[in-house]
Amino acid sequence: MRTKKVKRVKLLKGEKFMFFLVVLFGFVIMPASWVYTKALLSETNIELEKVRTKINRQNNTNEALGMQIDELASIDNIQNIASENGLSYNNSNIKTIND
Repeated sequence: MRTKKVKRVKLLKGEKFMFFLVVLFGFVIMPASWVYTKALLSETNIELEKVRTKINRQNNTNEALGMQIDELASIDNIQNIASENGLSYNNSNIKTIND
């Protein structure tokens, strides 16, 4: 029985370098870039939630101030302030200004 000799193909220096680059890219650079991208995404989401919280707080403040404006502009309040200052409330002298 005759055995066949298997010829091994030798890689050239350039081929070895290319193989090394492929392995380096596949096992080191890709996972590291994936982790880095996920970290950036997480940081961006945290900043987004901070901005949303700030917007919600500002909206609540705006609502409270709007309610305070409505309270101060009420007819009862105007009549009380007018009577405290010795003035009389005359509805025909009131002019409304719209923005």
